[in-house]
Amino acid sequence: MAGTAAVWQGGSVPPTPAGQLAVPRLHRAARIEDAVHQLVERRLRRTGWRINIVAYTGYGGPGWVRVMCRVLLGRPDTRQRARLEKVRGWRSFTTLPAKHVTVSIETGGVRHEAQADRSGFVDTMVEADLPPGWGTVRLSVRDAEPVEAPVRILDPDVRFGILSDIDDTVMVTALPRPLLAAWNTFVLDEHARAAVPGMAVLYERLVTAHPGAPVFYLSTGAWNVAPTLTRFLSRHLYPAGPLLLTDWGPTADRWFRSGREHKRATLARLAREFPDVRWLLVGDDGQHDPEIYREFAAAHPDNVAGVAIRRLSPTQAVLAGSLPVPHDKPSAGPVGQKWLSAPDGAGLWQLLRDAGLV
Repeated sequence: MAGTAAVWQGGSVPPTPAGQLAVPRLHRAARIEDAVHQLVERRLRRTGWRINIVAYTGYGGPGWVRVMCRVLLGRPDTRQRARLEKVRGWRSFTTLPAKHVTVSIETGGVRHEAQADRSGFVDTMVEADLPPGWGTVRLSVRDAEPVEAPVRILDPDVRFGILSDIDDTVMVTALPRPLLAAWNTFVLDEHARAAVPGMAVLYERLVTAHPGAPVFYLSTGAWNVAPTLTRFLSRHLYPAGPLLLTDWGPTADRWFRSGREHKRATLARLAREFPDVRWLLVGDDGQHDPEIYREFAAAHPDNVAGVAIRRLSPTQAVLAGSLPVPHDKPSAGPVGQKWLSAPDGAGLWQLLRDAGLV
């Protein structure tokens, strides 16, 4: 069997009723980016660069799966080299997308096709009957080696899930202070990143207390760093789970995407996709997590089991670009919501246990 699941994002639009694509006028930044990519692509292809697929962890439920990947141009030995050498952050951003490439998606004996957008991304929903737990889908494009993308399929009986921020929640980042953020993102070797104390143990205890509970990692970070983040989470023994990141490049109508809107839209999407799941929302008070979680909890009270905020120290809060929150005045959530705050994973575990969430 075969199906078609074309993806229209990053400035593209759905087909018109006549079956032809309406071509929007892109933002000037996007047009400049496309022109530069086109010039560089011609030169790199002449030097032997080929198409590679970077598979991201997807997820799904009974009868469907969300598949995410990116199609890039790279040296034939790119993936092998990445396994052998330490990776500094800037290398993750020296990529060139393969635009509008058709990607074949094979799952459960069924083949679908999706088209990458102008940034090389594929993010699409396909029909698939996969058993609950971890599975894989096979991704392939012409003249490239196929890859396997892991997918987490939620059991329809699951009623509890964990949705976690990344920056300063599971990994010490010091965002959004520009210079520190740039140093952490582009210069540091990935092995120099530090984990937030106690958070990996907290998540392991939570998934043990709630068998089958999924863990999703939501961040405003770029998809370029997804492989680095996946290795970081594995190295520090965090439970495996899909990364829900964004593209930092220009869109059809603006210079950059909005990180806050990305988080809001993702939370709303998860509420639609898994209406029976109540999420424990985990974040920190250094950016906008409390505000975004408060809005979501007010709009979707039945989808929130509680909110756990990692409280930054005064120094960490200043480095993250915010004012310290007084320890005797924790953030408050909507009436009836369990809103907890502690400086590390051990403190949050104690509060969650006392609140009856484990």
